[in-house]
Amino acid sequence: MVQAGGWLMLPILLCSVIALAIVGERFWSLQRKRINPPNLVSRVWQWYKNDELTDQNIQVLANSSPLGKVLAAGLVNRHHPREIMKESIEDTGRQVVVELERYLNTLGTIASITPLLGLLGTVIGMIKVFAAITAHGVGNPSVLAGGISEALITTATGLSVAIPSLIFYRYFRGKVDELVLKMEEESLKVVDVMHGERETGPV
Repeated sequence: MVQAGGWLMLPILLCSVIALAIVGERFWSLQRKRINPPNLVSRVWQWYKNDELTDQNIQVLANSSPLGKVLAAGLVNRHHPREIMKESIEDTGRQVVVELERYLNTLGTIASITPLLGLLGTVIGMIKVFAAITAHGVGNPSVLAGGISEALITTATGLSVAIPSLIFYRYFRGKVDELVLKMEEESLKVVDVMHGERETGPV
């Protein structure tokens, strides 16, 4: 089937391998428990209540997870006004978003270019069909079969790679937005409580 599709099958298949690797890696990296550990905010509250917000604990927090990194950015400036804490959290949050969106642009590019590669294969296949018609006429269908099959196979393969790539690209973008929103919510809650603008609830 790869031979029948011509040389353009190679970049299409390479794109499929890269897309599969990205999807697997993002499923592993974007697990909620890895991004927003459920007990992380509770641990911060315990440190705050017990006056244990030391530089060492904050560094451990920053290295624990993306949420920990965002919280640590605010806690480092806990003795400054609320606006300074909030700006620190937002600046670090933008860096975390870039990390969470790693490889997604590549996945989106694959979703865009594989149909074009398939279309290019279709055009090349049809050129071969017309060249065969010019050389041999239309009396022998077997002469035309190679070009037609190349055109159809590359198009189908390109779409088969592009469709799931686009689905996963949209899925991961939505998941990143959801995780970032949750991180912002948890971080700003900590800021508000520390500055007396919100009551702390059960943890």
